[in-house]
Amino acid sequence: MLTEYFDAYARDHQYYKGGSWCYEDGLVYRGLEAMHQATGEDRWLAHLQRLVDGQLTDASLPVGYDPSEYNIDHILSGRALLYLHAQTGDPKYMTAADYLALQLQHHPRTKSGVYWHKLRYPWQIWLDGLYMGPTFQVGYGKARGDQALVADSLTQVATALQHTRVPGTGLFAHAFDEARMQPWADKETGHSPAFWSRAIGWVAMALVDLAEMVTEAEFAPLRQDTIALLENIYALRQPDGLWLQVIDRPDLAGNYQESSASAMFVYALVKASRLGIVPPIYDGLIDTLLDQTVRRRADGQLEMYDMCWVAGLGPFEGRYRDGTAEYYVSERVCTDDPKGVSPLITTFALSLEANKAKAVGS
Repeated sequence: MLTEYFDAYARDHQYYKGGSWCYEDGLVYRGLEAMHQATGEDRWLAHLQRLVDGQLTDASLPVGYDPSEYNIDHILSGRALLYLHAQTGDPKYMTAADYLALQLQHHPRTKSGVYWHKLRYPWQIWLDGLYMGPTFQVGYGKARGDQALVADSLTQVATALQHTRVPGTGLFAHAFDEARMQPWADKETGHSPAFWSRAIGWVAMALVDLAEMVTEAEFAPLRQDTIALLENIYALRQPDGLWLQVIDRPDLAGNYQESSASAMFVYALVKASRLGIVPPIYDGLIDTLLDQTVRRRADGQLEMYDMCWVAGLGPFEGRYRDGTAEYYVSERVCTDDPKGVSPLITTFALSLEANKAKAVGS
């Protein structure tokens, strides 16, 4: 049932920004990669290749992509290029990946050495960016045999965690303003004020993906932070089994169990347990997630529901996003957005891998 939902989702996917290269499409690609790895079925690779090919020019460059925007979000889709190159050997995918890597060569950094989130967000580190940039850079560094790129990414993640960590909470602020110039930033810490679940979900997924991509020795400086974060995430799980939009505020009016972050957290917890980072006790979370985030519509089709469409900081579409808890619960709730469906697919793929392993072992 869910397999057919995901198959139809890929079949019917329309490019998120009219075909222009963006991270939202890259999230769909991450799900298709996971399903191909878990099942070995050609249909998932065919979906992935069709969609990625539709976003490449005749010169094998990403459509609508402007590296001078220095938008770290745009880098995420590069992971699909690396996967397709590994699967097909077609050099066009590495040509496109090289172009993304060129942005990173010149990408502006904070004084502490971490990539700015975007050129229009100067001196700012956002948790979102730790999923978008380093996971590609590590994969690209491994593919190109450039260990310096791998080391640089891991150092950036460790530094970003130092800057965004909020003492006494076990959690990380959505963003850090090194210049302390943004109205949303605390003048002493540079932190944004509230704990948005999906922001924490991005970094949780980044950490477990990096753990899988590098050696134990390379990951060692991030291991304790990963364990502590996942333990704190699990402790904030609600009685129904999911997590709140503002993760630590059950008292907040309008707060709700948000499906995209919940999928991210389950993915991170289960994957970390499979990798031996945390105890192997989290597999049961997958069934709870699937039961409480997917429903059947009146027309009989499945949909993922109760997900925040978008949230951020600073000016956007005529208003100012101040990063307060009240702001996060004011954002539009939607269904079937890639920001939720992608971690749901990748989590489901983990369950398929477990079932396949059990069948082999029996």
